[in-house]
Amino acid sequence: MGHSSYDPVEQGPAWNAGKKLGAKRPLKPKEIWEIRFMLDRERRLRDRALFDLAIDSKLRGCDLVKVRIGDLVSGGRVRNRAMVIQQKTKRPVQFELLEPARSSLLAWLERRGGSLENYAFPSRVDRLDHLSTRQYSRLVEEWVSGIGLRKEDYGTHSLRRTKAALIYKQTGNPASSADPARALEDRDHRQVFGSGG
Repeated sequence: MGHSSYDPVEQGPAWNAGKKLGAKRPLKPKEIWEIRFMLDRERRLRDRALFDLAIDSKLRGCDLVKVRIGDLVSGGRVRNRAMVIQQKTKRPVQFELLEPARSSLLAWLERRGGSLENYAFPSRVDRLDHLSTRQYSRLVEEWVSGIGLRKEDYGTHSLRRTKAALIYKQTGNPASSADPARALEDRDHRQVFGSGG
């Protein structure tokens, strides 16, 4: 026999019961350095490179795990700027790789080896495939809980938001977080010429 929509039905808790809703927090500079220190201390080259790339690139997790070595390297050096086509929007996004990211990526890629067509962060299961977004999410949980933060408050999107939040805090200009180099030029311009430009 079937149930009518009027029959009382025992329902379990909602799928999101007890979970934090809304946007995840970006990391603060102190937390970034704590995670870097922890990963360096534990000699986790891959994780350090992945963390630094996540911060600098501001990519979604699904795009970050699919970055190929050739997207990051040119002529045996890690690029200063890289470009990736986003899966969701199908649009290219260019990002600057700062010195900490370039150094950690170089160390990781030298250890990892591989060709330009290979994924920078391979899967544990199939070395020819990329790290899964689920595994990336687990790593982020490990990193934040490893420095004493509540993993419920942070996620992969926290890393995507971190650089933009830092730039916004420095410049006060939300539009400038899309282009960090421009944001810092704007800030310097305001410091030299005053807020009027």
